[in-house]
Amino acid sequence: MVKVEKAEFQHIDGIIKVCSEGYRDTYKETHSQEYIERTINEFYNFERIYDEILNPDEGWDGWYVALKDEEVVGAIGGGMTGADKGEIFVLYLDPARRGEGIGTRLLEFLTDIQKEKGAVMQWVSVSKGNQKGIPFYEARGFQMVREQKTFASEASEDYTSLRYCRKIR
Repeated sequence: MVKVEKAEFQHIDGIIKVCSEGYRDTYKETHSQEYIERTINEFYNFERIYDEILNPDEGWDGWYVALKDEEVVGAIGGGMTGADKGEIFVLYLDPARRGEGIGTRLLEFLTDIQKEKGAVMQWVSVSKGNQKGIPFYEARGFQMVREQKTFASEASEDYTSLRYCRKIR
């Protein structure tokens, strides 16, 4: 049985592993190796995850993990970007565990937290061409609103994110 809970110090290495492996698996055919590794090094390193778990700031609800026998098999993070707007900033699974409902459980867990904080709408950015994330979010009621340059892209890179939104109340 997989359980979902707020991440703690002992989950840091598991979050790094799941996010790094999930990111590589998701973008291996659509993004350069240099971009993938730069993004992983920036967002999924020990110091950053440690700080985000132990010192969450306003607008960040923290990390939540899916655990199977105390092993991290999925992770999600998000926060409130307005009085009534929630955002999913990150959601990755162990690539070998896709299709087991883990992503849905993580999304539902974070959605409940954001609803409690007053969220009526929930947003997420998905890279154009992400054939793992796009069908997942669309199947859960998210609709594409607009395209924009991907957050971590350098000026010379041409990566596009799709902004999706859904009503959660």
